[in-house]
Amino acid sequence: MTALMQRPDAPAPGISSVVLHGSDAVLLEPHVHARPSAIAQAPSDATGSGSSIDLLLQSIASAAGRHDADATFPFMSLAALHRAGMLSLTVPRRFGGQGRGLADAVQLLGSVGGACASTGLVLAMQLNRHAALAREGRWPDAVHARVAGDAVTHGALMNALRAEPDLGSPTRGGLPATVLHPQRDGAWRLSGRKTYVTGAPGLTWMEVWARTAEEHPRLGYALVRADTPGVRVVESWNQLGMRATGSHDVVFEDVPLPAEHAVDLRAPEEWVTADPVQAVWNAVGLGALYSGIARAARNWIARFLQERRPTSLGAPLATLPRMQEKLGEIQSLLLVNDRLIASAAAETDAQIPPPVTDSLLLKTVLTENAVRAVELAAALAGNHAYARAHPLERHLRDVLCARIHVPTADAAHVAAGREAIVPFAA
Repeated sequence: MTALMQRPDAPAPGISSVVLHGSDAVLLEPHVHARPSAIAQAPSDATGSGSSIDLLLQSIASAAGRHDADATFPFMSLAALHRAGMLSLTVPRRFGGQGRGLADAVQLLGSVGGACASTGLVLAMQLNRHAALAREGRWPDAVHARVAGDAVTHGALMNALRAEPDLGSPTRGGLPATVLHPQRDGAWRLSGRKTYVTGAPGLTWMEVWARTAEEHPRLGYALVRADTPGVRVVESWNQLGMRATGSHDVVFEDVPLPAEHAVDLRAPEEWVTADPVQAVWNAVGLGALYSGIARAARNWIARFLQERRPTSLGAPLATLPRMQEKLGEIQSLLLVNDRLIASAAAETDAQIPPPVTDSLLLKTVLTENAVRAVELAAALAGNHAYARAHPLERHLRDVLCARIHVPTADAAHVAAGREAIVPFAA
């Protein structure tokens, strides 16, 4: 694979309006006026619509610790991202979005993830879903236009709701307990419960994985507006890391839906084949987000080693070869991730995505490298790494959540192992 790595001071190819933040590039659009909504109404921690991306990311970072401690949803940070045009980065241009590809999305996710991991994860779901809708083209055009327009104008968030309390992740197989009941007039009624719904408090649109109550059940997505009667968020999220994502349960109690909101129903066998483009968006999107966390941990420990001067040493800890060696090990992990992410993203944008199995392994390698980098930083900091006063403690808890996202390492390794055996099967 080829790599498109940029110098820290070099603009990303094909991007005209980029402001650099460290080694990451993110995009800035003019201020977008929004109607009243959960995201649009939230006051911003930024210093105004004309503030730089650096200031925007600093304001998001300054709120991250508070949201983590209180497990509160980062409405203000997402509102600031909306005003900068970032929530519509992957919305098609025909609907008013920027129509950007994977390379631009991962640059943005790396920057925002380093500022606030929870905000970055909500953003990752937003960019991923809008990119998928644009690519697949299966929704009714009028419905797609409405959802995309909401993202552009109002900063409306969306996510796909798949996991269930009993089913777990659908990637492991099984039919969802969430059911679409057909009505005589062609409309639908939706009932069920979804769990681990990232961004639940701030979502406007929910893309709900369900089966139909028909003689021959179909599987697919129903589109639900979050303020529809019968939709209820149950505040169940109280995890070790990613505490501000609001990944609560959502209950659907006989929710009425128009006919056109059964946006993508298919026979079960039509869902068997995995989409290689979706697989790589998931892999490198998550990889970029968690690499951003690892980069923030690297920055913190590098500053700590330079500023920490034990009296017994009489010099900064950074002067010790052992410290330099471990910091160099962190650098090597980040370098590998940066190269892999940039290469996979460039190839995908050029319409040559890697095979699905490669993307499963990419997600595992990228996230494990990020976890290892933060663990090394924590080992260098000693007791300081576990003090709530320091952001490194939060980075460590957040990065561990990388292992929970599908595909998990065991599933990726089993798939790759089976594929490796095939040429030698009798």
